[in-house]
Amino acid sequence: MPDRGFVQSAEPVPGNTGALRKAAPHLSRQAGLASWFVQWARLEATAVSPYAYECRRHTGGDEVTRELLDRLIELIESNWNVEFQIMPPRRVTHAGLDGPMRLAETPEHRWFAYSEGQQNGRLISDPKEISVLQQRYAEPRSHAPTSEDSLSLLKRMRGAP
Repeated sequence: MPDRGFVQSAEPVPGNTGALRKAAPHLSRQAGLASWFVQWARLEATAVSPYAYECRRHTGGDEVTRELLDRLIELIESNWNVEFQIMPPRRVTHAGLDGPMRLAETPEHRWFAYSEGQQNGRLISDPKEISVLQQRYAEPRSHAPTSEDSLSLLKRMRGAP
């Protein structure tokens, strides 16, 4: 929230109408999700074609990893429309190293992207940028094992027969 003294001293600039004083409480940060992320969450919830690309390392210890693998296997096996591919771990470079990225196609066939960084996230609606992202992530997918082979690998990583 702006400093109270600043608001009082700045009030004459817009004409002493009280508008600045009334608006000041609404200028502070509110608890909750950022507005751009709320927009993305709504788009992703109604997407007809959602895609997620993430580069993950072994984090959280063995138990957390086992729980994650169990959940992934469950999601893949119980949803016929979920495709899952594991990137080969020995690739020198690939698009996922730039951070997580998600693409979503709306029922109106418009594409949006959400790119996440350490201190920010970004909702992308520019068709040219989205085209670049689609191309960038299509290449490594072509080198990844099939969904069936990726599921088999997940099960082996989990320790299932």
